[in-house]
Amino acid sequence: MPLLAIGFNHKSASLALREQLAFAPDALQHAHRELCSSSHADEAVIISTCNRTEIVVHGACNVTEITEWLAEFHQVSAEELSASLYSYSDRDAVAHLMKVASGLDSLVLGEPQILGQVKSAFAVATEAGTVTGAFHQLFQQVFSAAKRVRSQTAIGSSPVSVAYAAVSLAQRIFSDLSSTHALLIGAGETIDLVAQHLHQQGVASMVVANRTLARAEDVAARFQARGVLLSEIPDHLPKADIIISSTASQLPVLGKGTVETAMTKRRHRPQFMVDIAVPRDIEAEVGQLEDVYLYTVDDLANVINDGLAAREQAATQAVKIIDEQVDHYLKHLRAQDAVDTIKAFRQQISEHKDIELERAVKLLARGEDPELVLNQFARALTNKIVHQPTNALSQAGREGRLDVIEWSRELFGIDGEPS
Repeated sequence: MPLLAIGFNHKSASLALREQLAFAPDALQHAHRELCSSSHADEAVIISTCNRTEIVVHGACNVTEITEWLAEFHQVSAEELSASLYSYSDRDAVAHLMKVASGLDSLVLGEPQILGQVKSAFAVATEAGTVTGAFHQLFQQVFSAAKRVRSQTAIGSSPVSVAYAAVSLAQRIFSDLSSTHALLIGAGETIDLVAQHLHQQGVASMVVANRTLARAEDVAARFQARGVLLSEIPDHLPKADIIISSTASQLPVLGKGTVETAMTKRRHRPQFMVDIAVPRDIEAEVGQLEDVYLYTVDDLANVINDGLAAREQAATQAVKIIDEQVDHYLKHLRAQDAVDTIKAFRQQISEHKDIELERAVKLLARGEDPELVLNQFARALTNKIVHQPTNALSQAGREGRLDVIEWSRELFGIDGEPS
């Protein structure tokens, strides 16, 4: 099982490096194909989220080869990547993937969005043609493990997520959200959750800005908010007390100049901003402005930790489930190896039988004695069947490999001890 997973997440790499390593959604299919064509990877899946970039490959690859490809693709120093990456192979790689999909390796322990992101990554790789037989089996087991963790533990019972943490932090800044106005940038799953939490907390008003107006209006309609285009952000920014952004843009959507103009109109009333996106949606320089409180996804860690106690016990149960699932998957692989070997052995014996049977039929057609023909057929077929095992056992005996001899006695059902 030549399986390798290398990655960079919120624990191993800085936000700045994770930004450089993020794959734009429209570049992922090309990246999958290029990875397989320029390396020894037979199969590949790239997982790229706000908190991680991971590459999972099947084939005769090593960490150096994949790291160098990633460095070249993103124009980053391979040495810098080597200092921040983690890697897993074979059994450990299977266990790691199951932990990732179950939310055990997330910034928010047990967060549910990651499973959908892994499924999406698998779908993109399948469409790109870099998933074949081995990864079909592997990822189905990964999804099954994540489902068991969600259904058999309380890992997702507490309301802890990046979206929840962002709103909780807003509540610390503004004691009463009912008098605040929020501007949400993006319309994906995270912003949807942010809107839900803000709505539950009774925020005075919300505006959802997105590249596609229809999607913005779809999210807004469910929370009595207003949907607008990204280009309209400057018009709504001066009124916003809370700005939370999470888009897939590769460039910032909110710059220092725009915020400065808004702050002048606000007469420097404080603004609270959370940038959940990677790459960042809000220019880092915005955080230097007076009366602007800018937080990134990494800054949410302390808020998140406050709600993790209820999930840590469930995480212990989840690890046991994953260990069971890994063992189940590896047993399945070993059983498949045995099935393939049995098929090959049967095919080999069948070919020997066909050759000797054809020879016997010809002899009988010439009028040879049937008894002699049958004896010759049985002897020739027996010799062909035992020839290779006999040679291998003789070689094992000369080399003192008693384990091979003992396994052979068990394999052939030979009773008694060897003399």
